[in-house]
Amino acid sequence: MEKQHTPHPRIEERTKYGPHTTKGEHTGLNGKIAILITSMVSTMWCAYIFAALALISLPAAIEGGTSTLISWIAQTFLQLVLLSVIMVGQKVAAAASDKQALQTYKDAEALLAIQDEVHRLIKENNEMTEEIRNSLKK
Repeated sequence: MEKQHTPHPRIEERTKYGPHTTKGEHTGLNGKIAILITSMVSTMWCAYIFAALALISLPAAIEGGTSTLISWIAQTFLQLVLLSVIMVGQKVAAAASDKQALQTYKDAEALLAIQDEVHRLIKENNEMTEEIRNSLKK
């Protein structure tokens, strides 16, 4: 009584869809526009441009006194420059997260393949053991 080994359906399902990464998350026109704008703003070059833009109003902030200067630092410089710098950091973190997701996916694929092979071997071993028992009974 030989049984055919059937791999778990999740193995085929995982192969079909692949790993989930940030690249696969944006859909539609709005998503594409948002990604385009985010990609442009989340560069260090954009941070440098924003810093230069903020520095244009620095002389007027200095002339306005301490409270104007503090307001300029908090509301102009930090918001303009840190926005891009934080977004660059998030882009780097997302790329690292995608690499980790891909590695985890590959590891899971390998473990699923090994587990499937172990399952097949156990079935084969059980069948052979049953054959030995049956032959000893005769």
